[in-house]
Amino acid sequence: MANLGSLLQKCTSLAHIKQLQSHLLTSGKFQFYPSLTTKLIELCALSPIADLSHAITLFHQLRKPSTNQWNAVVRGLAQSLQPTQAISWYKTMSQASQKVDALTCSFSLKACARALAFSEAMQIHSQIVRFGFGVDVLLQTTLLDVYAKVGDLGFAQKVFDEMSERDIASWNALIAGLAQGSRPTEAIALFKRMSEEEGLKPNEVTVLGALSACSQLGGVKGGEKIHVYIMEEKLDMHVIVCNAVIDMYAKCGFVDKAYWVFKNMKCRKNLITWNTMIMAFAMHGDGDKALELFGEMTKSGVCPDAVSYLAALCACNHAGLVEDGVRLFNSMEDQGVSPNVKHYGTVVDLLGRAGRLQEAYQIINSMPMFADVVLWQTLLGASKTYGNVEMAEMASRKLVEMGSKGCGDFVLLSNVYAAHERWDDVGRVREAMKRRDVKKIPGFGYIEVDGVIHKFVNGDQSHVKWREIYAKLDEIMLRVKAYGYVAKTNNVLHDIGEEEKENALSYHCEKLAVAFGLISTSEGTPIQVIKNLRICDDCHAVIKLISKIYNREIIVRDRARFHRFKEGCCSCRDYW
Repeated sequence: MANLGSLLQKCTSLAHIKQLQSHLLTSGKFQFYPSLTTKLIELCALSPIADLSHAITLFHQLRKPSTNQWNAVVRGLAQSLQPTQAISWYKTMSQASQKVDALTCSFSLKACARALAFSEAMQIHSQIVRFGFGVDVLLQTTLLDVYAKVGDLGFAQKVFDEMSERDIASWNALIAGLAQGSRPTEAIALFKRMSEEEGLKPNEVTVLGALSACSQLGGVKGGEKIHVYIMEEKLDMHVIVCNAVIDMYAKCGFVDKAYWVFKNMKCRKNLITWNTMIMAFAMHGDGDKALELFGEMTKSGVCPDAVSYLAALCACNHAGLVEDGVRLFNSMEDQGVSPNVKHYGTVVDLLGRAGRLQEAYQIINSMPMFADVVLWQTLLGASKTYGNVEMAEMASRKLVEMGSKGCGDFVLLSNVYAAHERWDDVGRVREAMKRRDVKKIPGFGYIEVDGVIHKFVNGDQSHVKWREIYAKLDEIMLRVKAYGYVAKTNNVLHDIGEEEKENALSYHCEKLAVAFGLISTSEGTPIQVIKNLRICDDCHAVIKLISKIYNREIIVRDRARFHRFKEGCCSCRDYW
């Protein structure tokens, strides 16, 4: 038997496995040496030479499979392209005479996480309680990880809170879940609690979750502290950690710091490293540097993939490098990379921003794949920018035909009509929104001051310092008018007086956040604001002037890119 085990370890191909299987069958040992048979099934199901279908064939030749043999197949299926099959096997096993164990539940829960199977995860959870496996730390960690990944952070938190014992993996699972589940503030709080109160030492997985949360919040101070810890603990020897640090600095508005990390990495850069840095320059409007880096990547022997090209095209888009972008797009097929709908969408946006609407329309019509909603929304946005009513109406009709109910589609068309003072058409669009029960997504912005996140919505009066904020904003509006500012009221969607329109614009969330930043930070301190939607024309014009009048650098991250305002200018060069 020991000799057979040695032979199993030396198997390097499926043919070798089948030879050994044939020997076990002909010698009559297949049914009587369950440990060997289990290893054989595991080899088929889990090894680099795995053939899952053959593992299942072996399993079905057993008269009475053991729990370990069931587990080998369930685990293999959970890691396969069809994780739902693992859940089906778990159900079959639990109904059979063979008992499931903690490992069976763990593998099945991992399948639920990959398949986003919430109801099945809850059923397994109830069985874990019934079987008495609830005290198993590894199983509880897997369970909270599943709930986090399927989007039920309430259940994940409940499992975490009820654990009698937690290890580093338990904390990591919840931190990552909160960060990825749009609750980054709670992720940061949990990270601090783990390291400062519980005395646990964060590892590379912990810092990945915390950095992701900092990226979402634009919390560079917290991110810098984590970066210092990473360097002290030599976690920067992991390329995935370095990539996350680069991404954090870029998304917090500090592309220069991101580039410093990129240039000083101790570990070998991978494709994701290059892509992350190229996209960072793209988001910050430095198209020339992004294209330079794209060239360096190819010269270093790293072949660009679809993400690399998308990042480079975005760089051309944000910097207005139209010809470079078109040339890059046309070269993709020659480099063995097939353009997907995102590449086409970026080129449509590139041409649309440049006012080449007819060419953008032709690109959409020439696509080899179906033009999705985003492409028509892009064309609609470009039509709004250049006041092309005919193209806007055509794109809008396409969106209606496709069943789009995005509030932005209606708002953009309304903006086009409002800019031409076609108030009857504005009213018609607003009525259509009511009939279709389309809700406008509220704009909000937030700013971090002294480690605390402050959130604002348009016309917000909920902040404890709202009176001071409004007073500062009134002062700002007086001072910018002295510099020649005139409110950009042409896109306000109401047929109302100019004064009312100006008031509607004055209290946009990004202006409120900047005003709060001015009264809450010392002179010369940069102000960072994050907005969930694209910054509007009027706020862009006002914040440029604020940066000059108050001698402040102001960084605004909107839905599409970064705007770095300094001395009355913006890094986008008014091309956005």
